[in-house]
Amino acid sequence: MEDKKRSDYIKNVLKNRPTGWLTITTHRLDIYDEALAKTQFLDEFESLFQANNYETSALNNLPTAYDYIRLGHPLSCILEWKVAHLNNLNPENVISFSSRTAPILAILRKNLLSGKSTQILYTDALPDHFDAELLKRIYGYQFELKQIEKPEDMSPFNGSTVFISQHDKFLDVDLSPNIDFYMTSHPQLGSVILVNGEQNANYVSEIQHVRRRETIAMTPANCLSALNLLIDNAFIIPQNADVETNKSHVEKTINQITNSTSKALVASSGLSMQYAIMMGLIHDAQEQHQGKDIKFIVPPNCYGGTNDQARRVAACLDNVDVVDLLVDGDNDMVESIANVLDKIASEDAIPYIIAEIPTNPRVEVPDLKKLKEVLSQKRHTKSGDLAIDPVFILDQTFCPNVHFLGDEDILSSVRTISYASGSKFPSGGLCTAGYCVGNKKTEALMDKIELHLSLCDNEATDLQMDVLAKQLPSMNQRIKDAYKNTREFVNFIHGVLPAAKINFVSEELAEQGFTPSVFSLDLPTKGASDSEREAYKRALNLKLINLMITEIPHESKFCVSYGQLKGCYWTIPATSTQGTTKEGDKDYIVRVSLAPEVDLELHKKVFRDFVENL
Repeated sequence: MEDKKRSDYIKNVLKNRPTGWLTITTHRLDIYDEALAKTQFLDEFESLFQANNYETSALNNLPTAYDYIRLGHPLSCILEWKVAHLNNLNPENVISFSSRTAPILAILRKNLLSGKSTQILYTDALPDHFDAELLKRIYGYQFELKQIEKPEDMSPFNGSTVFISQHDKFLDVDLSPNIDFYMTSHPQLGSVILVNGEQNANYVSEIQHVRRRETIAMTPANCLSALNLLIDNAFIIPQNADVETNKSHVEKTINQITNSTSKALVASSGLSMQYAIMMGLIHDAQEQHQGKDIKFIVPPNCYGGTNDQARRVAACLDNVDVVDLLVDGDNDMVESIANVLDKIASEDAIPYIIAEIPTNPRVEVPDLKKLKEVLSQKRHTKSGDLAIDPVFILDQTFCPNVHFLGDEDILSSVRTISYASGSKFPSGGLCTAGYCVGNKKTEALMDKIELHLSLCDNEATDLQMDVLAKQLPSMNQRIKDAYKNTREFVNFIHGVLPAAKINFVSEELAEQGFTPSVFSLDLPTKGASDSEREAYKRALNLKLINLMITEIPHESKFCVSYGQLKGCYWTIPATSTQGTTKEGDKDYIVRVSLAPEVDLELHKKVFRDFVENL
C-alpha cells in the first residue's frame, strides 16, 4: 500500500515538476547547504509526500539537492529515494550514474586503497565497455570475475561482492544479504548501485565522490524515464532518431571552432573528458615509456575538480605524481613551466601539463610565444639522454573560441590537447557534456583517450548531443556578445570603485581573440591587521553578492556557472569551484560572469547603490 502511495505521489510530482529540474545545469547556492547535499532535499521532499503536496510552487521551494546537476539533482534524488524504499535501504545507499562502468570502478578504487579483495559476479553479460584486462593493467585495480546462473549460486567470499544485473526491468532488484553492492544497468539510461549492509556504509561517500569527480549522475532526462518505468510498466523510453546526424554535426562543428582536424571526442562532462585524457595518457606512457614515472603538472589553485581528480588518480598508481604549477598573481606561468620541466627532465620522468588559458580565477593569459618556446625546448636527463617532451593539456573553457591547434596556430608544433566543459559556452548551460580535440602531433594519444572514454562509459548521451548540435553553431557569437557586456561592466566598476582590483583581459588580449565573460573582483578593504582586513573583505564579498541576487533575483544568481544564455552569475571561488583546493591556495575574491542577454543597466544601478553605502 505504501509502495502504491509513493508511486502515485511520484506520478503527480512528475506532472507538476518545475521546468528547471529538467532544463538547467546549475542552481542557486543561496538555497544550498553542501554538507547536507541530497539529505536536506529529501527530508523536505518526504514531508511533502506525507502531506500529499505536489504543487509546483511547493516543489520549487525545496532546497537545492546539489549545486550542479553533474553531481546530482532533484530527479536523481527522487529516483534513489523510490528505489531505496522498494529495497528497505536508506536513500543515501542508492546512487545513480549516467555511466554503466563507473559504479564498479568506485568500489574497485576504494578496495585498492584499502587492500581489500573484490569479486564481481554477473549472470548474462558484463556491461559492453567493461574491459577487465585494461582495468587491471592501467588502473591498477584487482578483482575476480565470475559468471553465475543466479544470485543464490554465489559462494562465501572474504571481501566485497559486487553483483551486476542487466535486464529489461532494470529497477526490479533482488537484493540478497550476501551481495555487498548490487549494480543494475540499462543501455540507454545508465545505472543504479545499491550499497547493502551496515558494514558497507563507509563506501557511500566514496562512491558519491567518484560520481562527483570522474563521471556524472544519471541525467535529468534519463532519471525522468527511469521514474516513469518504475511507476508504469508500459512506459516507452523516448527515442532520438537523429543520433548519428547530431554526432556528426557536433564533431564537425567542434573541429571548425577549434581549427583542428583531429578526432573530436564528446564526453558526459568536462571532468569525464579530463579523466579519459588522464587515463589515456597514462596508458600511452605505460606502453611507450614502460617503468618511467609520470608527472601531472597542475596549478594548485585551479578549479577544484581538476586538482582533486589529478590527486585521486595519482593516489591509485605508484608511478604517478602531481606537481604544483604556480600560475597566478606574482607567478608567471611560462617561467613556472620552464622550472618544472627542467626538474622533471633531470628525473627522466614523463611530463603532462594541465593548465587553463585564461587562468581561473585571475583571468590571466601567458606570453604565448614564450610558452611555445618553453614547451618546445629540448631537455636532457642527468645521464645526457634526450628527455621526454611534454603534452600540454589545455583547458579552454573560458575561451573555447581561440585557435591553438591548427597548422598555423601557436601550439601546432607542441603536443597539445584542448578540452572544454560543455555546461558553459558550448551548451549555454543546457547540458554538462564536454569535448576534446588535439593537434596533429597527438593523433595516437587521441585514440587512447577515446578508448578510456568508452571504457568508463562516459560518452555524451543522445540528448546531450542533441543540445550541443543546436547550441554549438551559435557559440562564438554568444561569446562575443557576453564579452561586450562584461567589458562594459568592468569599465563601469573601474569608474565607480577605482580602489577595487579587477582581474580581466586587456584590450590588447581581446584583440587577439581572448574574450572571456568572466572577471574577478578584489574589493577594497580596511582594518588594523591582515586578519581584520581579510575578514572585512570576505564579509563585503557576501554583502555584494547578496545585494545583487536579492535586488535582481530574475537575473543575478549565486552560482559557479558562466557561458549561460541569460543573466549574471556570482561566486567566491574559495567556497565553490575551489572546494577541495588547499586552504592556502584558495581565492576569497568575487568571480563574476555575464551572459549575452542581461539587464546591464539594472546591474550597474545596484552596484552603484552598493558603492554608495560602503
